[in-house]
Amino acid sequence: MSNAPAPKMIFVNLPVKDLPAAIAFYEAVGAVRNRDFADDSAQMLSFSEAIHVMLLTHDRFSSFTPRKIPDAHETAQVLLALSEASRQDVDATVDKALEAGGTEPNPSQDHGFMYGRSFADLDGHIWEVTWMDVEAALAANREGAA
Repeated sequence: MSNAPAPKMIFVNLPVKDLPAAIAFYEAVGAVRNRDFADDSAQMLSFSEAIHVMLLTHDRFSSFTPRKIPDAHETAQVLLALSEASRQDVDATVDKALEAGGTEPNPSQDHGFMYGRSFADLDGHIWEVTWMDVEAALAANREGAA
C-alpha cells in the first residue's frame, strides 16, 4: 500500500495588474503558455503536466470572490513552492525571474539536503524554489527521531 495520494493537478489563480507583462515574466521563468485557456482577461501557463498558473486581471479575479485583492508587495497570503531537480536548476529559475524583473525577497537557504531560493513576480507573489535530496532528508529525519 502506498502513501501517495491519487494524482491531481493544481491551478494557482493569481491576480495581476498587467496581464501581458505577467505572461512575459512567467514565460521567462519557464512556464509554457496554453493558448486554449486564454482571453484578454486571463492566461493559463504550465510549469508541468500537474502545475498550472492562471493569471487573471483584477476585474476577472474579482468575479470569483467578493474579497479584496491584497497588495502582494505589502502582504503575503500564501507562499507558493516549486520544486526543481537540482541546486543548479533552483539558481537558474530564480536567476531567470530576476532577469525578467522579479525580486528576491528572502535570503537563500542551504540545509545540505535541501536548498532553496525565492522570487517575487511583478505583482509581488512569492515563489519558493527548492531542491531536496529526499533520501538524505528521510535519513536525517530517521536519525532525529531515534
